[in-house]
Amino acid sequence: MNILSFDIEEWYVMQKNFPATANLAQYDKILAELLDALAELEIKATFFCVGQMAKEHSHIIKKIKESGHEIGCHSHNHIWLNKLTRSEVEEDTRAAIDALQQCIGEKITSYRAPAFSIGESNKWVFELLAKNGITKDSSIFPAARDFGGFPHFCSQIPTIIESSAGQIKEFPIVMTSLMGRQLAFSGGGYFRFFPKSFILNQALRRSYNIFYFHILDFVKERLNISDAEYESYFREKPTLFARTKRNIKSNLGKGGAWKKFLSLLSALQFCSLEEAARTINWDKTPKVTLI
Repeated sequence: MNILSFDIEEWYVMQKNFPATANLAQYDKILAELLDALAELEIKATFFCVGQMAKEHSHIIKKIKESGHEIGCHSHNHIWLNKLTRSEVEEDTRAAIDALQQCIGEKITSYRAPAFSIGESNKWVFELLAKNGITKDSSIFPAARDFGGFPHFCSQIPTIIESSAGQIKEFPIVMTSLMGRQLAFSGGGYFRFFPKSFILNQALRRSYNIFYFHILDFVKERLNISDAEYESYFREKPTLFARTKRNIKSNLGKGGAWKKFLSLLSALQFCSLEEAARTINWDKTPKVTLI
């Protein structure tokens, strides 16, 4: 099982916060090529979309939905959840789901936190998600990372998370061990860094994988966001190490990412989160109580 997912936020986040760098026409072009490639191979994917996209760029959400793909929620304003209070997360979630449902006329049941920003410190988010009708989630990054991560999460296969508000079917990101560290390989900067042969080998070793991408992964030009702008928007402390690491991760391997992605589409069979959830026997999956 190889699940294909995308996090859709660039039109809103870049235009609102980094207007000098935003290139909406380029994002439109990449999305059109992406949807064409998926249609040609008859692949359905899940697109986790920011709620503000449904308000300010609704044509993008509708275009994805009309192409037959699942629309999931990716928060409302794309602020890391571990930077928000419980009441702020609840309001953000409610607003995002409402905006997306109004846009496509269907219930939203899948969710991914921006930057996988759910961890031990804010695991109560799952209760809020269940309370707002979310039944499927892909926010668990089972390793330490800059934006939180959940290194002590006990499973890297589809798992049921129990909360006081109900169950959520969790689709965690898959890790691989490399030089004593747990690293992802199936999305974002990790996908751009590792060669295709390594990624394919890792995927074929497992019965479950979930791949995740952003439109910016396929923009070949260097991303020139000033450090001060980035830190202001994402509420990060300015350090030389963080700035250097971020600039490397944001631009590494971008030139060949699109070609590598197309090659991967042809090498593996993919499905959406929605399709995957229907094929799993949830009575036999692990169950975890986090709340």
